Amino acid sequence: MSSAQRDLFRLGDFRCLGLSTVLNSVGMMGEVVVLGWLTLELTDSPFLVGVALGMRALPLFFVGVPAGVLADRFPRRRLLMLTGAGQALTTATLGALTLWGLVSLAHVLLLTFLAGVVRAVEWAARQSYTHDVVGAPGLMSAFAVLGVAGRAGWLVGSLGAGAAIARFGPGAAYLAVAVSFLAGAAALLPASAPAETAPTGSGSVWGSMVGFVTAMRKDRVLPALMLLTGAAEILGFSHQALLPSLARDVLGVGPEGLGVLNAARAVGGILGLVVVSMRGPVHGGGTLFLAVLLAFGASLVVLGLAPYFMAFTGVVVVLVVVNASGALSDLLSQSLMQLSAPAELRGRAGGAWVVAIGLAPLGQLQIGALASMFSVSVALGASGLALAVLAGAAALVFPRVRRL
Repeated sequence: MSSAQRDLFRLGDFRCLGLSTVLNSVGMMGEVVVLGWLTLELTDSPFLVGVALGMRALPLFFVGVPAGVLADRFPRRRLLMLTGAGQALTTATLGALTLWGLVSLAHVLLLTFLAGVVRAVEWAARQSYTHDVVGAPGLMSAFAVLGVAGRAGWLVGSLGAGAAIARFGPGAAYLAVAVSFLAGAAALLPASAPAETAPTGSGSVWGSMVGFVTAMRKDRVLPALMLLTGAAEILGFSHQALLPSLARDVLGVGPEGLGVLNAARAVGGILGLVVVSMRGPVHGGGTLFLAVLLAFGASLVVLGLAPYFMAFTGVVVVLVVVNASGALSDLLSQSLMQLSAPAELRGRAGGAWVVAIGLAPLGQLQIGALASMFSVSVALGASGLALAVLAGAAALVFPRVRRL
């Protein structure tokens, strides 16, 4: 651990934020595992699994900028606590419906959509609150530490949800997810809102949104970063929609195997962020971002081929590499967006990132459709190849991003 990271842990508010991030991430990844498995049980369709996972991200595109405005106008710590409680409510409702035998695909899609609306506000507030707590010099280190903490939560959530589904069923697993979200909200009770960076706002929400769009038109760096982040979501992170089918139909493992595959995503993210943390401050972040996107795409091509010449363990290793690249792309996109925005627009910069990742449903739908029409391997390979080509083209088309 570097001295900069040790300094972060001396901040009481950052320790609370880190604990909240772990607990919230346990719930978030547990929800992904349960949602994918329950939808596959209800429909027996990888395409509809993609639809269900897409409903988690669909609200982000539409709610991202308003969520950023809220994060600029209201206490961010309070928003984080309220959004944690809101996600606990939606997942607990799905758990109860499943246990009572009343759940349907319509329930799953509607409540997952509502949780996505709440999550949009949470993510915009979490990024800007992190900036409030640590300041600009420590921001990338803070995002790296929180990224490791979040993916440690993913690891626990993945394995725990898979085991809970296998032993108690998806209804009980959803209730466990709800408890984790609620605990993440409670972890922020001792934290404070830094007085010098407390959000303030005047004028209408619509006026604030228009002002942010105007600012982006004057400086094209942020839209370019949004475009690249959206491409990573559509072509890269969409691979998670195929993990239930990869586990059940290609590799022949059950829900616990699905939990292991999702745990590999967490392990990969942790390893990638730990490597960056050990290097200290990262210079040339824009060039590194483009290189990471290229590696992300190439590793997905390998994942598509892996089941043909590797055992289950080998596929898990490749999945670790895929998600190490994905974690680095997340870290760099969040940091570059926050550092490119003035102080009064931090929440909206977080909202812009939320909008970009809100494009994920397009990727989940397309990769699910490709898997249904051809195969899981073809869908993974095609998406990875497209991302690698796009990253190479962006290096030529967006020279200002390379200079960040």
